[in-house]
Amino acid sequence: MALTLAPAEFADAVASAGKLAGLDVGTKTIGLALCDAMWSFAGPSETIQRTKFGVDFALLRAFIARHGVVGLVVGLPLNLDGSDSPRTQSVRAFARNLLPLDLPILLWDERWSTQAVERAMIAADVSRAKRAAAVDKLAAAHILQGAIDALANLPRDD
Repeated sequence: MALTLAPAEFADAVASAGKLAGLDVGTKTIGLALCDAMWSFAGPSETIQRTKFGVDFALLRAFIARHGVVGLVVGLPLNLDGSDSPRTQSVRAFARNLLPLDLPILLWDERWSTQAVERAMIAADVSRAKRAAAVDKLAAAHILQGAIDALANLPRDD
């Protein structure tokens, strides 16, 4: 399947309407989010503690099967100027390693996702411990919501 930075390419590659999963790939955790089948709203789902890639892959495969996911949106941590960093290259490699799942994968700019989520939780007076437990899956939801908003605004051929 396709690995792309272009929302239109991703939309074309998704076989049918269905749930998308958002991934915020960190060095220690992977935050997961889901959106509804109509791609209207995204919400946090769970956080996977990273171990070996084989274990992470099996957990992601099970998550995808359990929720009927038809495509993945992976947050891409670009530098503020839009260039790649070593972390960006690591996430690109992780996304390439997901290709055997046979799902379309959209790499989505996530430069501000964690900061936006942290600020919102601080404004809501969420404790530091609760913020730490929720930030990855909330960042994944933020990434996924940005992508589905962009997908909703694509020109239609209807």
